[in-house]
Amino acid sequence: MLIDDVKIKVMAGSGGKGAVAFNKNMMSLGPVGGSGGNGGSIYIEGISDLSALNQFRFKKEIKAKDGQDGRSQFRDGNNADDLVLFVPVGTVAQNLKTGEDIEITKIGQRLVIACGGRGGRGNFHFRSATNTTPKEFEYGKLGESLVLHLELKMIADVGFVGMPNVGKSSLLNELTNAQSKVANYPFTTLEPNLGVYYDLILADIPGLIEGASIGKGLGIKFLRHIERTKTLFHFVAADSVNPMADYKTVRNELGAYNKLLLEKPEYVLVSKKDIVSSSIAREVVKKLEGLNKNVTPISVFDQDSIELVKKILNDLILKKTE
Repeated sequence: MLIDDVKIKVMAGSGGKGAVAFNKNMMSLGPVGGSGGNGGSIYIEGISDLSALNQFRFKKEIKAKDGQDGRSQFRDGNNADDLVLFVPVGTVAQNLKTGEDIEITKIGQRLVIACGGRGGRGNFHFRSATNTTPKEFEYGKLGESLVLHLELKMIADVGFVGMPNVGKSSLLNELTNAQSKVANYPFTTLEPNLGVYYDLILADIPGLIEGASIGKGLGIKFLRHIERTKTLFHFVAADSVNPMADYKTVRNELGAYNKLLLEKPEYVLVSKKDIVSSSIAREVVKKLEGLNKNVTPISVFDQDSIELVKKILNDLILKKTE
């Protein structure tokens, strides 16, 4: 089960308390209380693992350790270790108190989300010419505490969209080393699958149905994953009862969710052309060309059509490097 939307509470560590101590060696009573250590801060860091948010499925509260209290003989308390939360690239972390968003867009990107409290000063720091035996000290500052809303919005170069069971996963497996589940029934793909074709990240988005934008089927849970894809490969099955209606249904759901999705570059792939006669396949292509000029009939069992898809992808790679 892929967790892609979760709320967690994070608490940075508090600073340690400063010490009150006096040096009794050599008949001296000077202050020697050390300061407390700083509390641990909490960071988030981007990684490639899409399932990284699963760690928060049952663990909703994350706390860094507090700094160590100060000790005698000028010994400051140790700083607590910082805590790093690993999240998938494409995660948006929203501070629900301030509304501020933090966005992780690269692998290895690390950002602080909660600062640890500073350690309190020991009595050594309160000495003066008129106060040679100070008993003053400071408590450590509290670490920051906040509630975060973590939402994964995948970043992919090409997003595969279409009705359920139109061959998206099959093509992804053919083009990449992805191990997407494939079967002849709706909603085979229950979670987004990623594959890499040279410099391009390809995302197989679970099938959309009419009403997806208001939560039907797999609903808006996966529509938001399409928001950040740069190009759409729209699959329409050649053996569909009504290919035109399928195409319009998916486009309507994309537009209902976010009209900007309709402005993305789109290539229509008429899949499963091997299941129907060549005349039916040509008829489907001709009708769809009235709505989109970039129409290509394909079959995962036809190497020539796979090469046509690769040519499109290779052109996208060239545009990406320009």
